[in-house]
Amino acid sequence: MNNIKTNVRGKAIKYGDNVDTDVIIPARYLNTSDKKELASHCMEDLDKNFTKIVRVGDLMVAGKNFGCGSSREHAPIAIKESGISLVIAKSFARIFYRNAINIGLPIIECPEAAEEIESGDEVGMDFDSGVIYNFTKNKTYTAAPFPPFIQSIITAGGLINAVKSDMFGER
Repeated sequence: MNNIKTNVRGKAIKYGDNVDTDVIIPARYLNTSDKKELASHCMEDLDKNFTKIVRVGDLMVAGKNFGCGSSREHAPIAIKESGISLVIAKSFARIFYRNAINIGLPIIECPEAAEEIESGDEVGMDFDSGVIYNFTKNKTYTAAPFPPFIQSIITAGGLINAVKSDMFGER
């Protein structure tokens, strides 16, 4: 199972249901647009150790209604800038889903994977097939793959970069 093609691969950091944008990035830090500053406070009201344990490439796993609350774009920015390469959840708040894709943070709904993956599991995903691999438990899960237009947004690093690329051939 270790020779499998994945777009992302890392250790899982797991949270529960109804993780809202106020705990992803507390409102007291919304006076900055500095991505590194936002990342340094990511999840701090829910998990004081998050910024100490997260590594570039890690994945976040959560229950239902992830990203509920206000429509702040700061929340997915903080997650992405912290090094998280993918968020897997049972479900997402719709505005969070749109904001995440718009800034190039891959997020995927897969209730079975979100239920069974545990913190510390090594997990990967192939965006083309929608297959999520739990290398620790030697188990696979199938989610709807990202459509090509969403993959192009993620690859470009967000919607603005994708539009610039399409308009000016900057890819």
